[in-house]
Amino acid sequence: MSVARQTAPPVPDVFDPRRYADGVPHTAYRTLRDHHPVAWQDEPDVLGWPAGPGFWAVARHADVVRVLKDSATYSSYLGATQIRDPDPDDLPFIRRMMLNQDPPDHGRLRRLVSRAFTPRRVDHFESVARERARTLLGRAVEQARAGDGTCDLVATVTDDYALLNLADLLGVPERDRGLLLHWTQRVIGYQDPDEAGEPVLDGRGRPVNPRSPAMLRDMFAYARQLALHKSNHPGDDVLTTLATDAELAPAELEMFFFLLTVAGNDTVRSAAPGGLLALAEHPDAYEDLRAGRVQLGTAVDELLRRHPPVLSFRRTAAVDTELAGQRIRANDKVVVFHASANHDERVFTDPHRLDLARSPNPHVSFGDGPHVCLGAHFARLQLRVLYEETLRALPSLRTAGPPRRLVSNFINGLKSLPLQVT
Repeated sequence: MSVARQTAPPVPDVFDPRRYADGVPHTAYRTLRDHHPVAWQDEPDVLGWPAGPGFWAVARHADVVRVLKDSATYSSYLGATQIRDPDPDDLPFIRRMMLNQDPPDHGRLRRLVSRAFTPRRVDHFESVARERARTLLGRAVEQARAGDGTCDLVATVTDDYALLNLADLLGVPERDRGLLLHWTQRVIGYQDPDEAGEPVLDGRGRPVNPRSPAMLRDMFAYARQLALHKSNHPGDDVLTTLATDAELAPAELEMFFFLLTVAGNDTVRSAAPGGLLALAEHPDAYEDLRAGRVQLGTAVDELLRRHPPVLSFRRTAAVDTELAGQRIRANDKVVVFHASANHDERVFTDPHRLDLARSPNPHVSFGDGPHVCLGAHFARLQLRVLYEETLRALPSLRTAGPPRRLVSNFINGLKSLPLQVT
């Protein structure tokens, strides 16, 4: 007699943002990869947000890459890139953003903004970022020594580091830099009451999408004022280049300001403390870095693989198709899970082991395909500099308590990271 095939375990829930407050659900991701690589997820109402129609969760690395590269089949434009469906009235507005467009329109906007986001300009900020990291870490050490010997690395170092670097790149005046963090928290942390505060409700008592025109009015008004100022008083910054580009429509500039403010800030804001937490949990790896036994360039990518700043991105099927044997119908939502792909045993040997010398390392923490992160070079530079200065400032990394994680199925964020300073 043949041995009966074992029944596959049930499909785990990887949608509920509250699950991520306890950590990335790697056990659930493994179940999906092994038994349900493209699995239907219900989308119930949660945290005051209304229920949705559900979506296909894509867990394996090869399938994630396929979805991200095939924009003709899996569209960013049809339903935008967040799991939750936008209000139909807001969708035309949301589609103006480069992130929510497909080729060829996406390529045109990407080429325009890439003129401002040049490697030369990014490299120019390395010395500024290094001095900033050194100053923030020195201040954190002083505060810890004057107190109980601990510091919150998020509050004292990484939040300000990411924010101030982005403000320099954009050319935001020092007096206005707190606005960038406020807007980031409102848009990115909308699922977490600690970040977003009390939700703004519409006339029917439902939360208003933080990406809707009503919620972005103040940010766009500021972007227009700053662009006008840059046109009259140009500087060596990204916004000056965008404001003086005749090919860029005013509405497109506003959307670029939104995209760069939110994505540019939160990528490093999430990745930096996640990487430092991984090093604190692996003291031997930290010592290898300090002793120069591992190159920091490969280490940065391994830390990004371990802790991708973005957990998920949504596409919408443009046509009936099939993925990993699963039939998908046109207009179905298809959501890729980056942290699952980054821990796929089919691609990464011993994926839950922190291997700072891992090579090759084809992680998808910056995405793939036409929408691969435009600021990846800038993000890697900032992370490398911050880790270099941390190695100099702190002989050892030890946590002084558990980190507090963001309530989000989108951003892999840490709200606090208590460290023991010796």
